[in-house]
Amino acid sequence: MTQHLHFKIYKPYGYVSQFMTNDRHAKNKKFLGLLSDFPKGIMAIGRLDETSEGLLLLTTDGAYSYHINNSNVEKEYYAQVDGVITEKEIEILSKGLPISINGSIYNTKPCKAAIIKTPVLPPTRQRIRDDRHGPTSWVSITVTEGKFRQVRKMTAAVGFPTLRLARVRIGDFTIEDMQPGDSRSIKN
Repeated sequence: MTQHLHFKIYKPYGYVSQFMTNDRHAKNKKFLGLLSDFPKGIMAIGRLDETSEGLLLLTTDGAYSYHINNSNVEKEYYAQVDGVITEKEIEILSKGLPISINGSIYNTKPCKAAIIKTPVLPPTRQRIRDDRHGPTSWVSITVTEGKFRQVRKMTAAVGFPTLRLARVRIGDFTIEDMQPGDSRSIKN
């Protein structure tokens, strides 16, 4: 029986959620393999876009990857949004709303959404405008699906574009006290 390996990693802002590419135009991209000497056959479970940060699970087990991606496992995000979001928008987010995915309209599933205080996250290299350009606020959004840039599209659809996005939890796994670039071995 094959002994599979599993890791959690804090994907930094500016990294792509893959280990390599054959795309000659991607030579200036930063890949996960730069962060640690991961074992052969490792793959990211799901993705975080290049401008997002936070928890990413890695595995050598394709069946485990499929399970996480297709079993309604909760994924929690903290989003800093442009403006002061209200309970009215939180209710719309919670019920699900239409967003555009690959040119088609997709209705998101109901999710958990809440206004939160500014969370304790590691400093980011991302440039985020300061309060001189208007107020910002933070929301927690927990989804069980993972469409392309879904959380960003959801907050924008209610009039509050995302400025910073960090995934903090996948199922029972959290970023805890991890810093960008940290990785830890886990048991599934």
